[in-house]
Amino acid sequence: MTDVVALDATAQAELVANGEVSPQELVAGAIQRAEKVNPGINAICSPLFEQAAEEAAGDLPDGPFRGVPFLFKDLGAGLAGQPMHMGNRALKEIGMTMPYDTHLGSRFRDAGLVTLGRTATPELGILPTTEPVLNDGPTKNPWDTTRSSGGSSGGSAAAVAAGIVPIAHASDGGGSIRIPASECGLVGLKASRARISQAPVMGDSMSGLTTELVVAHSVRDVAAMLDWVHGPVPGDPYGCPAPARPYSEEVNAGTQPLKIALLTESLTGDSLQPAVVSAARETARKLEDLGHEVTEFDLPAAGEPEALYKTFITRWAAGMSQTSDTLSLIIGRPLTRDDVEPLTWALIEKGRTEGGAAYLSAVAQHQLIARLIAGVMIDGQFDLIMTPTLATVPPKLGHFDQNGPDPMDAMVKAREIATFTGIFNATGQPAISLPLEMSEEGLPIGIQFVAPMWGEDVLIQLAGELERAHPWIDRRAPGVLDA
Repeated sequence: MTDVVALDATAQAELVANGEVSPQELVAGAIQRAEKVNPGINAICSPLFEQAAEEAAGDLPDGPFRGVPFLFKDLGAGLAGQPMHMGNRALKEIGMTMPYDTHLGSRFRDAGLVTLGRTATPELGILPTTEPVLNDGPTKNPWDTTRSSGGSSGGSAAAVAAGIVPIAHASDGGGSIRIPASECGLVGLKASRARISQAPVMGDSMSGLTTELVVAHSVRDVAAMLDWVHGPVPGDPYGCPAPARPYSEEVNAGTQPLKIALLTESLTGDSLQPAVVSAARETARKLEDLGHEVTEFDLPAAGEPEALYKTFITRWAAGMSQTSDTLSLIIGRPLTRDDVEPLTWALIEKGRTEGGAAYLSAVAQHQLIARLIAGVMIDGQFDLIMTPTLATVPPKLGHFDQNGPDPMDAMVKAREIATFTGIFNATGQPAISLPLEMSEEGLPIGIQFVAPMWGEDVLIQLAGELERAHPWIDRRAPGVLDA
């Protein structure tokens, strides 16, 4: 079973389909690995090992990932009865569980995946690191356990990078799929706004900032999962046009020569580490060798760089304020400062103070930015945008400390590192982080590609081409394949 760790989810499912390994064996191996590895990285916050073993021995759905071990992020999608704490101690104290199957959760189950548990997340998914007060210590990056695994899907990314499971649920409201994918050396796709339904309770969280999917080792795993889960559900406020053909067919389809805009200047007025700029330019050279045209470019401005951050925080704070009202209903009393972390409370208060007019103005500002970017791409000037996923290599644990005089200082640090991710939640465009480069000290550096709205097909075509030309499947965190 040690050899299975080197395989992606598609290959593991093929072993099951061919009768070479049973779901029980796959799941038992994953549980054994979790018990060995998780204490050192703190990725799984709610293990469900006994339930997983029983499920693996039963009649699993005959989906594309039948028998493959899986983990849910402890935020967003889930199945009835699972623990649901969202990194918050008040929810853990009352033993909160999922009261229903979400649409996405049921699609994961119907894919044949076997859930081993739920993974750690920062409180309410706020920060780009997974260090909630709730858990016994932070989630650590398997590549360097002194560093962050990213957030808010840091638990899922750490578990995949450590070889516990080959694929795990993730969600993204400002980079929370792409950030941990970059820091843990994985593939992470943020789909177009409304490509994946958040039914039954959510329609378009924070006017479409958030979406959910997975982090994984391979492009084909992400494409196959997108095929399985995409599409609207009756009652959704809006949806996306259906793809011309299955996304899985795009992985090996190749691309026509593309015109790609490379951004190496922060969109929020912050500085970038030279290592990530060099990494992006190295990927640009690889793209040119494949016949693509890469040009360094600056996006057209829509106000001062600081305005992008302020308007994003206005939307985010409104979402936290709304969430606090929901949490109050769940716990049966008003949520107080003592129930949440300092940054969470600061955002809740900001959302309550700013009000609806500021929220709608922020949404309008982001719609303007979306049209400016769309203009650059629709007029044929560029087919894709390319950036370093993050402005730095994975930061040290503790970098986003929120316990100083102003908890919002942690959000400023988040802005600095996530300068290239949050904007594309605001515009709704699909974006993917690929583990193409490494720093001198052996840390993963993700490269982000952004397509026009609904352009996941082009992203997957290019990602597949790059994966074939510069494969990363065997590039794993130190000791993972030997453990």
